Amino acid sequence: MADSANARTRGVPRTAVQKAALAVGIVFLAVGVLGFIPGITSNYDSMTFASHHSEAKLLGVFQVSILHNIVHLLFGVAGLALARTVSGARNYLIAGGVVYLVLFFYGLVISKDSAANFVPVNTADDYLHLVLGLGMVALGLLLTRRAAVGTTAAGSRPR
Repeated sequence: MADSANARTRGVPRTAVQKAALAVGIVFLAVGVLGFIPGITSNYDSMTFASHHSEAKLLGVFQVSILHNIVHLLFGVAGLALARTVSGARNYLIAGGVVYLVLFFYGLVISKDSAANFVPVNTADDYLHLVLGLGMVALGLLLTRRAAVGTTAAGSRPR
């Protein structure tokens, strides 16, 4: 096989980074769906499309809105789509992790009661974003490290 990035389309088993991206994508899809289920999301009747006025909380902890749930669903779909290739999976995990780290810092600097908190996020979301960001970047880097270490100076893999 000339291109390991397209290996999945040729019947080759998924790599660890592809499995990780797939798992993360599935979790985001599940979280997006669960955010729309009353009972799993408390104060469901107060959910707004966007803004800090949404009092809905996933699992009674994480502040959500319709927009927040849609973002989770889209992030999940992206994970499923990008998990098809090694490079896509790696990029999804690393870039997605960076996005979540930016969201962590954004959540720290904005006032939770301001219009800047349009997604919305609360303190629990902030720390979850930190863990997600660090975890996703680590998965993307560590699960593709072996492939990078196993390449020769000419850029080809040893056989």
